[in-house]
Amino acid sequence: MAQSVTLILIMAAAVLAPLLAFGTARWISVPLVIFEILLGVLIGPDVLGWAHTGEVIDVLSQLGLAMLIFLAGYEIRFDEVKGDTLRRSAWAWLAALALGLAAGTLLAHGGGFGKGVYVGTALTSTALGAILPMLRDSGDLDGRFGTVTMAMGSVGEFGPVIAMALLLSGRAPARSAALLAAFAVLTAAAVFWAMRPKPPWFAAVIAKTLHSSAQFAVRLVALVLVAMLGLAQAMGLDVLLGAFAAGLITRLVLHGAAPESSGAVLSKVEAVGFGFLVPLFYVVTGIQFDLEALLAGGRELLLLPVFLLLFLLVRGLPVWLLAPRDLVRRDRAALVLFASTALPLVVAITTLGVQDGELGAGEAAALVAAGMVSVLVFPLIALRLRGHAAGGGRPAGEESW
Repeated sequence: MAQSVTLILIMAAAVLAPLLAFGTARWISVPLVIFEILLGVLIGPDVLGWAHTGEVIDVLSQLGLAMLIFLAGYEIRFDEVKGDTLRRSAWAWLAALALGLAAGTLLAHGGGFGKGVYVGTALTSTALGAILPMLRDSGDLDGRFGTVTMAMGSVGEFGPVIAMALLLSGRAPARSAALLAAFAVLTAAAVFWAMRPKPPWFAAVIAKTLHSSAQFAVRLVALVLVAMLGLAQAMGLDVLLGAFAAGLITRLVLHGAAPESSGAVLSKVEAVGFGFLVPLFYVVTGIQFDLEALLAGGRELLLLPVFLLLFLLVRGLPVWLLAPRDLVRRDRAALVLFASTALPLVVAITTLGVQDGELGAGEAAALVAAGMVSVLVFPLIALRLRGHAAGGGRPAGEESW
């Protein structure tokens, strides 16, 4: 009974969040995820005490996380971010990883390198799904600045997932690398299949069932997702890597086999993800957010501004140094702010850290809170630097993931 009540409260929060986002858009642009997490905190045990998670809610939340990473993989368009720009983005992220691991280990407070890996990897992530809609609304997505931001953000999404598979698997690095290489080979085989021309009946079935109860394309997407999740789990890798790979493969399949139907199929998948699973994950994150530990004072509360500054230094400094030289100083500063915006992977990594006993609840809460502030503040300043009104375009919170 308690789980049923909690699920009702979670979905009520999911419905209320976009209303709040639209209602506040005239004054300030607040990403939807902020309201979802805050409403979760409100109904959670540390404030009103109405909602408590359990096995069923936790399973649904994990599905939401998998869908979130799947849609992140789908968003990445490597065909548009190649050459020198992609190389600079990769080197900028590798430099950020080195800085992040060093900073995380120094802040581990006796936790050693293990805790430093969780903190350091989280500091290298970029919330691509949160900044893409802002770039789209401002008209910057299709220009040079948008291409560079897409490259930096894509590597900021892809890199931490790979780092988690290598560094957070609990195995020797050599064995983790071997398993990751084997997974990459299998994924490459799936990508090769996805890029091969499909028979005419394949696109015909997608189009014919698009508005029927058969929903062939949506079922195919679900199959690719669970297959890649199962493959990653069977190989002992983080399932988020499987979800990410599934997103990449699905994009290739849909755009290659049925480009005229791919938009409609994606909208159906997004309806399931953004309409149910993803907001559920974020609200549950708020419910499980240890507000009491964060507000107890002491080290955890002091870590919040420290982590926020580290997002700028660890992720932003390499981006500033390695950004393409054709960007003017103002655009480089905006790029740093966009690249330093982080939250979804921060939530995922800290959740794993707490589950594995490497991160304390207060430390995880400080990291997530810093990520929330970065999503709320950094893009708004970046848009101002680019000369756009912060509240223009699509209402706040109508984001990709």
